[in-house]
Amino acid sequence: MADQKDTSPPAGTPGPTPSSGQTPPHSPPPQDERSLADLVVSVSEHGSTLIREEIELAKAEVSEKLGKLLRGSVVGIAAGVFAFLALILVMDGIAWLLNEEVFDGKTWPGFFVEAAIFLLIAALAGLLAYKAVKAGSPPVPQQAIEEARLTKETLAGDPTAATAPIPSVSTPSKEAK
Repeated sequence: MADQKDTSPPAGTPGPTPSSGQTPPHSPPPQDERSLADLVVSVSEHGSTLIREEIELAKAEVSEKLGKLLRGSVVGIAAGVFAFLALILVMDGIAWLLNEEVFDGKTWPGFFVEAAIFLLIAALAGLLAYKAVKAGSPPVPQQAIEEARLTKETLAGDPTAATAPIPSVSTPSKEAK
């Protein structure tokens, strides 16, 4: 043991110094002693993360709404095709019935009566479709917009924004289905 050299500083001298090649262990400063630069970097990183997450929320919300819209459209189109095929057969039968019972066996008047009825129905359906398309709006990410508004109010210093309740996701009513 006498072979080992004592590397500790002599009594009464301060601990290791940077000039001696040894550095004291570095501990992170306490939270309230962080520099302004550290705080700015932290706020910038958190702001970037917040914006990215709000964009992802908006994308997810629009994707979900478009998926539901697409599924509903496909099922509606299939139902419309089968209803149209059935309507062709029913209307053909009614035309022959009208020809036989009302028009004394003449073959053409029943088909013209049905054509007039179809034109009337088509005009009504076209009007309803026009109103529905005009009143409709593209899918809007309501949750993401609300979150962005709350974030803006919170950062602006609005004390009521931080305690505002988070809006719940509304489900369509049974009438809307």
